[in-house]
Amino acid sequence: MKKIKIKGVVFDMDGLMFDSERIVQLSWDQAGELMGLGRLGHNIYHTLGFNREKRKEYFKEKYGEEFPFEKFQELYRQCFQEYVKENGLPVKEGLHEILDFLWREGIPMAVATSSGQEHAEVNLKREGIFQYFQAVISGNMVSKGKPWPEIYEKACRALNLLPEQVLALEDSYSGLRAAHAAGMITVMVPDLLTDSSCVDEILDGKMGSLLEVRDWIASMR
Repeated sequence: MKKIKIKGVVFDMDGLMFDSERIVQLSWDQAGELMGLGRLGHNIYHTLGFNREKRKEYFKEKYGEEFPFEKFQELYRQCFQEYVKENGLPVKEGLHEILDFLWREGIPMAVATSSGQEHAEVNLKREGIFQYFQAVISGNMVSKGKPWPEIYEKACRALNLLPEQVLALEDSYSGLRAAHAAGMITVMVPDLLTDSSCVDEILDGKMGSLLEVRDWIASMR
């Protein structure tokens, strides 16, 4: 892999920092069954990286305009929170190690997540990592979510860096496309989606964990 000068790092959140996508999938199954619609968790594979409005659009297109998205969202969030309250929200391997490393190296960090601001801040503060980030750009802060580049453009501006100086860490195709469209360095750390063939041409790297990303960045310092 070629040597790249990285002056900042922007993290996706769900599926990248937190092992949350599987819990969301389970919550969608539970919410769908409670509504008498059957399991809906399989839809997550088609909506990873989407913000609320884009997910709403997806469900309306697939199940019809009458699909009760607001009720579905309310129920699955309840299921999600109940799971997290009982079991906790696990973090991905190497999260604390890469954050500590970047902090020591003086490399500024931000978050670009399709989740809402409140949800993002609650998760980051619960894990005790909120203070690492100069900015948290959420899905409700942009007019067009991933795969549009706006969320990553805002994150780069918040770091006061040019996109080509900033590494984007993502697990979803839509997130990777957004970061690439913004002109950033893109690395995929797979979660639910493991096949990168549809985005390989826009990737600067694909790594198995955040520990591997840390070691890669360290090798270029």
